[in-house]
Amino acid sequence: MSKRDFYDILEIQKGASADDIKKAYRKMAIKYHPDKNPGDKAAEEKFKEAAEAYEILSNPEKKQRYDQYGHAGMGSGGGFGGGGQGFGGMNMDDIFSQFGDIFGGHFGGGGGRRGGRRVNRGSNLRVKVKMDLTEIANGVEKKIKVNKYVACKTCSGSGAKNGSAFNTCSTCKGSGQVTRVTNTILGAMQTTSTCPSCGGEGQTITDKCSPCNGDGIVRDEEVISINIPGGVAEGMQLSVAGKGNMGARGGVAGDLIVVIEEIEHEHLKRDGMNLFYDHFVSYSDAALGTNIEVPTIDGKAKVKVDAGTQSGKVLRLKGKGLPDINTYGRGDILVNINVWTPQHLTKEEKKILEDLKEAENFKPHPTKKDKGFFERMKQYFE
Repeated sequence: MSKRDFYDILEIQKGASADDIKKAYRKMAIKYHPDKNPGDKAAEEKFKEAAEAYEILSNPEKKQRYDQYGHAGMGSGGGFGGGGQGFGGMNMDDIFSQFGDIFGGHFGGGGGRRGGRRVNRGSNLRVKVKMDLTEIANGVEKKIKVNKYVACKTCSGSGAKNGSAFNTCSTCKGSGQVTRVTNTILGAMQTTSTCPSCGGEGQTITDKCSPCNGDGIVRDEEVISINIPGGVAEGMQLSVAGKGNMGARGGVAGDLIVVIEEIEHEHLKRDGMNLFYDHFVSYSDAALGTNIEVPTIDGKAKVKVDAGTQSGKVLRLKGKGLPDINTYGRGDILVNINVWTPQHLTKEEKKILEDLKEAENFKPHPTKKDKGFFERMKQYFE
């Protein structure tokens, strides 16, 4: 996946409308189209880059994730996707099959270099993957079993029975499209549409493969390895290119959309990169000071509670939180100290407290340093 900003690639502003995005992509696609720049590898890469940007920005859900998380929301070439698939990796078949209609009358109609013949693209699949805080903190490789359409092994995905021939469609002469001319009061109008005889494929099969009934795809299970980066969050969607349903009769596969489900931790509460923990100390420990154990992602950490600590004091364990998926930063664990007030006292305990009640050091002494809870919390995010 290109690391350049998708809006910069299409030379548009972030608030561009859907129509502006489409116009910008069409302009770039025509400018760098391989037929217009034969043998120019740089132009071909720019052509793919523009298609990749349009594929994200033209989809409302993907655009929202990109605007919120940047490239991390889409995934990165070396990480998510397993087996070197990456997140992007669009090829020419993908581009012409998905966006061929964008080119209009340029380069032989909607099919680009394929002369208008349709390339079947399989549908996307959506799966949910559950992750605990340890996996989210460190990243993880998940192996998931997916039931989907794969290429038929009997016919190698062609849809034709062994030895069967492919005939050029007599209706469209192999172009996959039919053109009709209609006379109107404004003159002759020409329209182009998908060939009804071959479904846009430009050819027909004389004898269909039995297991797949000529579709070239059958249902099967596949185990897919997914490398999920650290720092993902609940509801984040990541895309694995080419791991969705296979397209019919030698088509291209759709994508596998992975939705993250976060397993709630027993003690720690998450807020972005930071984790929060409530700890109760006794009245005497707050007055005299003590050492406590705080749960972390990797185990436990010892923390000192100073003598005279007030309820609501927040202690910071720097760098013990979660990583930022977009940077190398890491959050903290914030420990909120609560002083436990005893609810049931014996006569002796009550007498001790009564004797101490009027002692000078047991009376509240608010100072200028004392702050409300929200003021104390605010300092940790400034």
